[in-house]
Amino acid sequence: MSLDRIVEIVNASVSHADHVVLTNVNFSLNKGELVYLVGRTASGKSSLIKTMYGELPFDGELGIVAGFDLKVLKNSKIPFLRRKIGIVFQDFQLLTDRSVHENLLFVLKATGWTNKVEIAERIHDVLEKVDLVHKEHKMPYNLSGGEQQRVVIARAMLNDPELILADEPTGNLDPESTEEIMKLLIKISQTGRAVLMATHNHNLLKKFPSKTLKCEAGKLIEIKESDQIIDFAQLMNDYGDEETIKLF
Repeated sequence: MSLDRIVEIVNASVSHADHVVLTNVNFSLNKGELVYLVGRTASGKSSLIKTMYGELPFDGELGIVAGFDLKVLKNSKIPFLRRKIGIVFQDFQLLTDRSVHENLLFVLKATGWTNKVEIAERIHDVLEKVDLVHKEHKMPYNLSGGEQQRVVIARAMLNDPELILADEPTGNLDPESTEEIMKLLIKISQTGRAVLMATHNHNLLKKFPSKTLKCEAGKLIEIKESDQIIDFAQLMNDYGDEETIKLF
């Protein structure tokens, strides 16, 4: 396995609730690479992501994520795997009764940080990266959707992860906030981290083209830029208009 490789999945099956949703899954992610994961609802995108961070069991020939072997990963080691991964959810999952600072503090303490000076410096550092230092003591409900998602990204960066898994991170955002989050994820990938981003927003694929994997008919396939154009045209034919396509 290459030293630059963060993820290596070979001949794997992905299941959810005892139902196989993907078979013969083969793909890799390298340092500095941003990859889209697309497909219709229930096509296996979220299940694949959950398998990568240990929420669903791995079934395959090879499954290496951030240096951990998913085939032999014990439950007791899953927290250590997740410290190497930053997870960004569509619905934010911030603690609504705590400030931005307290949300980040909670994660650091839960992952073993104890030095108060180092904690303060780390919180300031990640908030600076997402341009939210001035909102450190705000409550989540006082922030816009885009700002809340930037806090989530800051939270994902706290333990300096090798891999960012973003599951529909712009699904609840307006177009302007969506573009801001996309640019931020690209910037993160340019620091050497791998980013896998599940999305239904095909406009992003057109505006910020990158390697794209698609869950379709129980398989995971890589689609080329020319194929993406064809796929977008097919969606237009199936669903009628561009605004509807954003929902898929």
